Amino acid sequence: MKRMSCVALLIVSACILLSSVCTGANQIVIGVNAELTGGIPVVGRSCKNAAEMAVEEVNKAGGLEVAGTKYTIKLIVEDNEDRPESSAAVAQKLISQNQVLAIIGANASRNAIPPSQICEDAKTPMISPWSTNVKTTQGKKYVFRACMIDDFQGLVCARFAKDHLKAEKAAVLYDVASEYNKGIAEEFKKSFEALGGKVVSFESYTTGDQDFSSQLTRIVQASPKVLFLPNYYSEVPLQIQQARRLGFTGDFLGSDGWGSPEIIKLGGSDMEGQFFSTHYAPDIATPTAQKFIKAYEERYKELPDDVAALTYDSFGMLFQAIKAAGKIDRASLRDALAQITKYEGVTGTMRFEGTGDPVKSAVIIQIKDGKFTYFASVGP
Repeated sequence: MKRMSCVALLIVSACILLSSVCTGANQIVIGVNAELTGGIPVVGRSCKNAAEMAVEEVNKAGGLEVAGTKYTIKLIVEDNEDRPESSAAVAQKLISQNQVLAIIGANASRNAIPPSQICEDAKTPMISPWSTNVKTTQGKKYVFRACMIDDFQGLVCARFAKDHLKAEKAAVLYDVASEYNKGIAEEFKKSFEALGGKVVSFESYTTGDQDFSSQLTRIVQASPKVLFLPNYYSEVPLQIQQARRLGFTGDFLGSDGWGSPEIIKLGGSDMEGQFFSTHYAPDIATPTAQKFIKAYEERYKELPDDVAALTYDSFGMLFQAIKAAGKIDRASLRDALAQITKYEGVTGTMRFEGTGDPVKSAVIIQIKDGKFTYFASVGP
């Protein structure tokens, strides 16, 4: 009898735990999987800042109303250390131990792809603010993103190089160990050559490398008009400085990995005049974006970068979907996310059409007078 009682108690306890997944005392638990340490800590900090701001705004307004009941949001932020294996472990912990309703993050594609499969298998909605690699959402129902994908970004950069920079020859230097860098590099090459251009040098390196002289020497010898660097803000300044020292006189072009203002601090005057594709431009912000930028600057004393804006949009879409679902469970939330036909966010208007990839526009930014300046918009 004692053994049966223990078994019964365990069954009852498990049922109680399952019935209280994601809520408790009218509380919704949301997890954040961010790169707080490691190679791109500015990305993690921006993600955490925007997440805390979004949640505080909802809670200060009395909570999120779902089917007539108000729920406060509890935020759990975990550091994935900018390591794919740690990112996967964070997702597992948030799902199984913290019983979150959904997860925002990870951001870098190398850290977003492993937990995306964990979230899919556990039927837990995940939104990556900044991962552009197709593998993050590919073949998955529970995984979404707030940003454009590599295919679109690679095409945008190729067209800009060909049409605006008037380049007939281009070169590429990318991190072969990172899904993000590799994916955009390949898409740029394919698109640029489809547009009639020629990629005369396609060079790679590995995460953590500091000396690019061998690759850059080959690039300089090939005489490209444009050098495409689809790499992170922490790496690009060194690559540009080394390229200039070796005699490269052409234009540099980048992707959204350049999006932190830290790149200007690290690169100084070498960054002046360069272009990159990204998700939004603060200097042509809509009223929605202006409100966010003002609140973020007041709170953190700095201008929000693209990661902050995309994280804030991720939470906005999440809250909109929770309200639309009308109940607090992961399956209903997933369905409501997939049915978003219009979300007016900081980074523009977006919608989903059968996949976790939003339909939205990109912008081209120029670094001018030591700051990010809007140059052009490119529709999907």
